[in-house]
Amino acid sequence: MASTLDLLKILASHDVDFVIVGGVAGVLHGSRLVTQDVDVCAPLTLENLTRILASLAGLNPRFRVAHENRPLPADPAALSGYKNLYLVTDLGQIDVLSEITGVGSYDEVASHTITVDLAGTGCRVLDLDTLIRAKRALNLPKDRQAIVELEAIRERISGRRP
Repeated sequence: MASTLDLLKILASHDVDFVIVGGVAGVLHGSRLVTQDVDVCAPLTLENLTRILASLAGLNPRFRVAHENRPLPADPAALSGYKNLYLVTDLGQIDVLSEITGVGSYDEVASHTITVDLAGTGCRVLDLDTLIRAKRALNLPKDRQAIVELEAIRERISGRRP
């Protein structure tokens, strides 16, 4: 989790607009399910792409799903039109998603967040109810497993017993 934390802190230090979603969001809400990457929802505007590229400079960013892991271009305009960026860096994998299934675009995602302190850095995280909604919409086996745990966390937080 240290490299994930470092990656998130680097994004935040470069003023990248992003919301932590997916498995890392679950962990930040108390889940024990480990994830291999970090998923963030971010607007893929020219301005934000410029900040994303600046934050990843020096981390050897490459496309994860492209043939031979080709490097990320230095020019943010070359990424214009992308909906998602599936990347690998020297600090690990990061998926930059412009929208979240079951929730919507970045603006909708950003309206359903809490702020958490990650070792002195404030980062926005998808709130628990919306995270559960997103995982339900994906309906993958790993998401169904996560839903059970996240609902138990929600019940514990609210003081309700099953």
